Amino acid sequence: MKSSIVALAFAIQQAAGHALFQDLWVNGVDKSTTCVRLPSGNSPVSSVSSTSMRCNSGTRGVSGKCAVKAGDTVTVEMHQQPGDRNCKNEAIGGMHYGPVLVYMSKVADASTADGSAGWFKIYEDGWAPANKGAADNDYWGVKDMNDCCGKVDVKIPTDLAAGDYLLRAEVIALHTAGQSGGAQFYMSCYQLTLSGDGTNAPATVKFPGAYSASDAGIKINIHAAVSSYKIPGPAVIAGGTTRTPGTGAVCANKKLIRGMNDLFDF
Repeated sequence: MKSSIVALAFAIQQAAGHALFQDLWVNGVDKSTTCVRLPSGNSPVSSVSSTSMRCNSGTRGVSGKCAVKAGDTVTVEMHQQPGDRNCKNEAIGGMHYGPVLVYMSKVADASTADGSAGWFKIYEDGWAPANKGAADNDYWGVKDMNDCCGKVDVKIPTDLAAGDYLLRAEVIALHTAGQSGGAQFYMSCYQLTLSGDGTNAPATVKFPGAYSASDAGIKINIHAAVSSYKIPGPAVIAGGTTRTPGTGAVCANKKLIRGMNDLFDF
């Protein structure tokens, strides 16, 4: 009986921790869900060989595209339930620690592209040691994001060529990643139309294909002592952003968010 109760409690914790990227901001202007391909639910993708690794399960193109300029800052926003932007709950809970990554893919039409074209990475926020004893006290990109009510500011590289793009925001949750197939992948694709004078067309990787289930950053026991961490996928392109977690705000309004939370008990 005791083991059944423990198993049930663990299952509830896992379900409560599920989440999805939902909303987008452009230079601080809230575009809500106007250009996102929302998954059919908040459950993760578990197989790195699935085509769902592109934009998540059951997604398809939508009519909306968000206009951005090269050099703009977009803010991706994650929460546990569709339409819930309340900061009272963590963006992704249940100790779903891991990196936060953002990719882009240049496409002919963002509203119809299927994600099979190549992707390049423009942002990553991974791991850093906290030196507090327990491994779960380490810094992770997810912890930075949770501190900002699910928001992550991402600068669009200034030299990218104009045109339509898919922007893929991803969390890799590693709380059960000690065994092969245990990592959980949460991603959504946003449809963008980019303007600017740049000409850069970076080298790309494909999804599926960019990750292996045996990658050191995907099959890892984060509850034991972690001495180093290799973020999955390619390196961030020149002009992109590589963060060290725990070293500062990943969102411009972090102090405001914390203050509002304290004032209104969000």
